[in-house]
Amino acid sequence: MSFYQRLLVVLAVVVLLLGVLMIFTYDVIKINWISFMEIQPSFKPMEHPLPVAARSIPIEGAAYLPGQGAPINPVTSDEVSIERGRLLYSVTCIQCHGRIGEGDGTVSGGLVFPPANLTTDVVQNKPDGALFLTISNGIPGTNGQIHMPALNENLTVRDRWDVVNYLRTLKAAAAPKP
Repeated sequence: MSFYQRLLVVLAVVVLLLGVLMIFTYDVIKINWISFMEIQPSFKPMEHPLPVAARSIPIEGAAYLPGQGAPINPVTSDEVSIERGRLLYSVTCIQCHGRIGEGDGTVSGGLVFPPANLTTDVVQNKPDGALFLTISNGIPGTNGQIHMPALNENLTVRDRWDVVNYLRTLKAAAAPKP
């Protein structure tokens, strides 16, 4: 084996070792490449949201008037509304509040604040408007934590009233069967 062949083998081994070493140190030695996306102003989702314009009305109309107390439920609690509410609940609420609203959803164990049991008298005795406002505005927590997110951007006004009508059926569903 000539000198140049041995040198080529040694260089190949060194390059291979350096390649393996680079794989393991990729996140340790990080080189920040400047991109145009990084040097412009950016915001995280819902970080400093813009206030609603003065005297503006949402496309679907005003859901409630602030300072006027809890709104009155304009949606009749019929089979259609309850079924729509059940479907919406199964998409937006079931993860935290559970199948029958007892606060035992699939993600409830990992939350800082446990979800409310929607079948208790405390919740069921609240007026429909209070439940609507809770669904719409959420429940803020302390130290930046959120008890419950606001769903006013996820659900239309009619959808939120349908969920309220469905919530009224949860106490009967959770009652022990004789």
